[in-house]
Amino acid sequence: MLGILPVAASAQPYILSADGSEATDQETGLIWRRCPEGMNWEGSTCAGVAGKFTYEAALRQATAQADSTGIAWRLPNINELSSIIDRNRNNSAIDPAAFPATPASWFWSASPLVGSSGFAWYVNFVNGVINYYYRVHSVHVRLVRARQ
Repeated sequence: MLGILPVAASAQPYILSADGSEATDQETGLIWRRCPEGMNWEGSTCAGVAGKFTYEAALRQATAQADSTGIAWRLPNINELSSIIDRNRNNSAIDPAAFPATPASWFWSASPLVGSSGFAWYVNFVNGVINYYYRVHSVHVRLVRARQ
């Protein structure tokens, strides 16, 4: 009997770096920090407390990380950030194997709300909802970079 074989159930959407601190999305090619800003990779999980940043502070944090590491870290745009939503999960709508200890909370994107200087887009990883919020409020940040 001939047919198409299904993809193995164990196929993972992310490839982890040798040190475990990064996850490469096999579909988009984007490389993500596994830990939100403020947390550190501790060998098997993210440890510490995820920081919260205003929109402008989030942009500055990304620039500071790029400058200090020599790696082109940046704040993801809304399409990139929404690509890591796991719609099969709730109360933490993100893959816990790829992104352990992620707060079920809001994360800034780099995308401002067009036509309004006071708002920017975020992803709510409690339920995967995408919305916009006042830039002066503080929410979490996860950095990304392009494959090199």
